[in-house]
Formats: sequence, structure tokens, C-alpha cells
Amino acid sequence: MTVVRSAQQLVVHMGDFIVADGAGVLATLGLGSCVAVLLYDPGKGIGALAHVLLPSQALSRGRSNPARCADTAIPAVLAAMRAEGANLARVEARLVGGATMFADLLPAGSPHIGERNVLACREGLRTAGIPVVGEVVGGTVGRSVWFDVARGTVTVRSVGSDAQVL
Repeated sequence: MTVVRSAQQLVVHMGDFIVADGAGVLATLGLGSCVAVLLYDPGKGIGALAHVLLPSQALSRGRSNPARCADTAIPAVLAAMRAEGANLARVEARLVGGATMFADLLPAGSPHIGERNVLACREGLRTAGIPVVGEVVGGTVGRSVWFDVARGTVTVRSVGSDAQVL
């Protein structure tokens, strides 16, 4: 976890998260089945981006990194935001990713990890009382995300599509 207090762009890598206090652009590139969880307190201008790989820690070999899994990443990110002064009653969420990648390699009827990641993120946010105000999830294409914390805007670029702003 990193806390940023500058106007630079930082890339959030798989299984990591960054909290930005009032400035900066947080980006994550090449999301497939992973989900970017973007959290924002508009009153304080505090934002965060977590790049979640798995729906639950029970599916992870490594248990030391809470940012890898939806069930541990969301509470960890919210705690870090609160420590920076965010009011969790104002925090809103956006979700991006959760694509079904390589569907033809899975047995018919198998649950896709991207869909499971999206469902786990939604459940974690619901449990925490955080509303999801926008999402670009599912499908079969990769996505990249840029979160301008100063403006509170999220730009999503999908393969073969125009950019979307959430």
C-alpha cells in the first residue's frame, strides 16, 4: 500500500493498492479477469485503486498480501482511506474488469474467475455499506483504467471500444 500526495501518475500493479490524497492519477493496465476497485470520498478528495486478482483468500496460495483478494482488499483499502481522513459514509465505488478470458479453455458450465471476482467485490462493498455508482465489468476483452483523483473521474479504455468515463 502506498499513499500519494502529488500530481503524478502511478501504476497500481496486480495484488496492490494505492491511496491518493487529493491529487494524482492512479492507473492499472491490462485488466482481464482481475477487478479494479476504485473508491472515492468526494468530500475529502481521497481516492484509492485496488487491483484484485481473486475473489477470496481461500483461493490464494499467499496469504500475506491482503490486496490480492476481494474479501481482504476492500477492508484494507477502506482502513487506509480512513487513516488518511476519508469519511467512509461518503465513499462511493466503481468497478472495472472481471472479463471472461480464455473461456474456451474451461469446461462447459465452469464459473469464470472474472465473474466470481466481480461478485465478490460487490459483496465486499455491500457489506461495508459502500454504494457502487458505476461499473464496466464482464465481457471478453481487456481493459485499462485511469482514476484522476483531483477530479474524481474514472476513464476506462477497452480493446476495440471508445473510452468511457465513469
